Amino acid sequence: MQDKSRSIFGNVMPDKVYKKALRSKKKYIKKFGDDSNVNYNAIVRKNPVIGDSLGVYDIRLEDGQSPEAFDTEKGIIVSNIRMGFGHYRISMAMASAAKALGYTPYWLDLNSFPQTTCTKVISAQNDLYSLGSRWSKNPIFNKLVWEPMNYEGFRALSYNAADQKNAELMAPVYRNIPKDIPVIGTHVWPAQSAIHAGMKHVVNAIPDNWPMALHLSEGSVHTIQCKNAYMGYRILNGMNKDKVCKPMPQDSLVYTGHYIDHELVSNIEVDCQRRLDRKASKKPMRFLLTIGGAGAQKEIFAAIIEYLLPLIKDGKATLFVNVGDYKNVWDDLTKEIPEMRTCATEHFEDFKAASKFAEDALDADVSGIHGFYHSDIFEAVYITNLLMRAADVLVTKPSELAFYPVPKLFIKRVGKHEMWGAIHSAEMGEGTLECRDIPHTLQMIDMFMQTDLLEEMCDAIKVNKSIGLYDGAYNVVKIAMGMKNQ
Repeated sequence: MQDKSRSIFGNVMPDKVYKKALRSKKKYIKKFGDDSNVNYNAIVRKNPVIGDSLGVYDIRLEDGQSPEAFDTEKGIIVSNIRMGFGHYRISMAMASAAKALGYTPYWLDLNSFPQTTCTKVISAQNDLYSLGSRWSKNPIFNKLVWEPMNYEGFRALSYNAADQKNAELMAPVYRNIPKDIPVIGTHVWPAQSAIHAGMKHVVNAIPDNWPMALHLSEGSVHTIQCKNAYMGYRILNGMNKDKVCKPMPQDSLVYTGHYIDHELVSNIEVDCQRRLDRKASKKPMRFLLTIGGAGAQKEIFAAIIEYLLPLIKDGKATLFVNVGDYKNVWDDLTKEIPEMRTCATEHFEDFKAASKFAEDALDADVSGIHGFYHSDIFEAVYITNLLMRAADVLVTKPSELAFYPVPKLFIKRVGKHEMWGAIHSAEMGEGTLECRDIPHTLQMIDMFMQTDLLEEMCDAIKVNKSIGLYDGAYNVVKIAMGMKNQ
């Protein structure tokens, strides 16, 4: 097999870049060991949280007989990592689309096997990224280190060379998984490692629309959500400084549209009509806040909650707050804003009850503040998807949620690459500009409350659906299965 750190789409790396990639791999071997000769047993069992709703089966590296057999005809692997919620959420969209199209989705989280070198390497890098996210609150660190790294550092082919070499350490996870089952990687490491492991049909579902070499996995089919990213990826624009790169082959890059769950896409018209009816009836406008654990934007969310509190008490606004699996964030917010307690209902840990609330909220009246926390990662991520349908406005940084078919208020990004999510969403008419400070964020809340902005975004979402903008997950699944059937 071609050494994918030596040459990237025909662009030969200098010796110093290749040697640095080798040193990176050796460093991780020294720190975490090399399990390339370990024969990990792979079993399949139904996912206890999203097994029924999304048809998901987990692939686990455990001893013993598998409770389920691999479906080598209709099975499709969604390979991912837990790094924040984004890659899990995209994976859920792929699984949902696969089920809707009649396939069996298998969930393979490379960051969930603590006995493997693979998980140890990913966890170490995840810890570094989380630390950087927290430090990004410091404007000097953000300007001099964090934004340049996320925007230009990850853009370089030299970065991809090192990643490819490190991904070789992740390949043993796939050893006893049938090689003919298609793989959709919702992060580049699962896609790279699948190629290194000899998986025959691999799709690399790129999450961002700022073209970066970080997301390249040569040997797989690359998919993108936005047409404005196509040419940047196709010619590897700026990925080797000012040099003109050899382009990606035409069949290596495919525009698909946004990666969205079947349950959300199939209900776009009815959900938008509910939003319009609530606004016309002067019912409380529902804001959904999704908060990560790094705490980089806690001050912004606290300001939003304080601003909305009088409107919530007057019956003009309702607030859903999902803190995911970080209860400390909820505790910090209620400590900082004690007044929240007087009108807050906590939906903690009981996912069945929280799901029932989200379902009832589609048509029932809802008031006050509703907080959601689940220690299980699947529950923590998926409750946002369920609440999204019942919400009027999603308040989020412009990350993977920038592509979802719900009116969106974008707060300040964490990493400069994320800004393109807000730009794209604003261009498509279903999201605001990125509000980079608190005053502009609060101004946008007023815009939603006092103008026709909500109606305009709902109209845009319905138009976007008609042109297939939200069909990306279906298209990715079709590409993956099509590779196998050719």
